[in-house]
Amino acid sequence: MGHTIQGKQVGNIGFGLMGLTWRASKKPDEESFAVIKAALENGCSYLNGGEFYGAPDNNSLTLLSRYYERYPEDKDMILLNIKGCVFENLTPDSSPAAVRTSVENCVRLIGNKGRIDQFEPARKDPDVDIETTIAALQEQVQSGNIRGISLSEVSAATIRRAAKVAKIESVEVELSLWCTEPLENGVVQACADLDIPIIAYAPLGRGMLTGQLRSPADIPPGDFRHLLPRFQPAVFETNLRLVREVERLAARRGCTPAQVAINWVLALGRRPGMPRIIPIPGASSPARVRENAVEVGLSAAEMEELEGILRVLGPVGTRYHAHGMEALDRSVE
Repeated sequence: MGHTIQGKQVGNIGFGLMGLTWRASKKPDEESFAVIKAALENGCSYLNGGEFYGAPDNNSLTLLSRYYERYPEDKDMILLNIKGCVFENLTPDSSPAAVRTSVENCVRLIGNKGRIDQFEPARKDPDVDIETTIAALQEQVQSGNIRGISLSEVSAATIRRAAKVAKIESVEVELSLWCTEPLENGVVQACADLDIPIIAYAPLGRGMLTGQLRSPADIPPGDFRHLLPRFQPAVFETNLRLVREVERLAARRGCTPAQVAINWVLALGRRPGMPRIIPIPGASSPARVRENAVEVGLSAAEMEELEGILRVLGPVGTRYHAHGMEALDRSVE
């Protein structure tokens, strides 16, 4: 059935663009174009990218600009969400001047063939009130640079304060079998109360829940996951226990572990009282896109089984390193 957001129909599963450009070596455009085309063909038309997802000449916006040159007819199929307001050394700045600079740069990078449906500061600036940031973003909506405002990695209190200033089109959070915090910290409840869709990034636990990583050696050299506590050698084998249980359930269902993980997120959003939840798995090949787009339909018993597993075998380690954890918004009312 999908969802109607900002007047546009999108599928139940979206697509994360980060892995196509934020990588050690440039992926050929033809290969990236094939991945984007596969996402659209499989209904994954809610795309999520970032101004800082790669070098200025090869980030989400410039990749899409080149894609639209090839496939201009696809623009109207896409609902595009872009993160920005992050500058040198990934430092957040959501002051009015920085909002204007970031949005205008994104508009320039995507070019006149593109369109930014939703813009979100990647992290809340601790030095700027959210009301000030939202007011600055609302000016960008009124000027026609962006069509709507979203939020990323914010607390429930911040969501509620922001929604008093302007309409919030979506809230992006990490949500997966490997990251259930939004269910526990009030974020999901705030979005349900305010009828704000959730964009669930990293629904595959940054690849761990696919079952393809069996040891830290399987992570490519230079990959940022080597810095994350949950992927460290001391806890890797412990964290594989959850993955093995997901694999067992997938084998019984005749699907892949990735499909179980993504469909767990989908099933959450179908429960009474929950907001719409749209997982946005990334992929680097059309085959992986097609796998991730399959809706399995987990039963209530299977959901209960997975939640029982989580209570015993939840991941060990924080989801970011110390600096990354410090950058998360923990504002309270």
